Amino acid sequence: MHEAALRAAGLEGSYLALETPPQFLRARLQEVRREYAGVNVTIPHKESVLAYLDELAPEASAIGAVNTIVCEGARLTGYNTDALGFISGLDEAGISYRNKKALVLGAGGAARAIAYALKEEGARVAIYNRTIERARELCEAFGLHLVSPPLLDTAVRSCDLLINTTSVGLKDPHTSPLPEGLLPREGAVVDIIYNPAITQLMRAAQSAGLLTLGGLPMLVWQGALALELWTGVKPNVQVMYAAARAGLNETPRP
Repeated sequence: MHEAALRAAGLEGSYLALETPPQFLRARLQEVRREYAGVNVTIPHKESVLAYLDELAPEASAIGAVNTIVCEGARLTGYNTDALGFISGLDEAGISYRNKKALVLGAGGAARAIAYALKEEGARVAIYNRTIERARELCEAFGLHLVSPPLLDTAVRSCDLLINTTSVGLKDPHTSPLPEGLLPREGAVVDIIYNPAITQLMRAAQSAGLLTLGGLPMLVWQGALALELWTGVKPNVQVMYAAARAGLNETPRP
């Protein structure tokens, strides 16, 4: 989707996958300083990469995770476009979140970005995670509400916006992060998994008459924001959507 956007904007450049084991992260970033305008960072490097950067944008510093690095004069600045990318997807879909009760499932890097973004926009955010210690750390960092296992049913049914940031449903599309029948009474359900396009959680929510959103908008918007940071040009988001959908259709399921 990045290369499609570059072509549409008449810009030269390419977007490559650079496999980087953790022990080679420092060396890879030295290579980035010499040869690249910037890179994206994904699991497992979003937090560990902070130690090797020269500067952090405010949102990246607050979230404690970086997914985009910009190189200017061999100086590396870390950004987090996941946060605004998620909000942009909600806005595009017409899903309201300001002054709403949002429940985030998971406490990893994506959950941190999403929880931060929602709170900044005025949502009342709660976190549920199977490992309660990790959820508690996130809640304490951002001033969020911790949902303990006995209160999960109540928290789900009473929320206005449910967001799944866990990987449940990724490898097995017939699994869901929630027990069967447990859904919000009203509102919207967002699953940031983008392949498959409709997860079991989304399917159940649709059957219950709830508004749903998959992970493709967040994927595209965070990519568009990163591309703008690297080039200074606003990319054609619809071109990126089309390229992403085409690429996903060509990618076999694991």
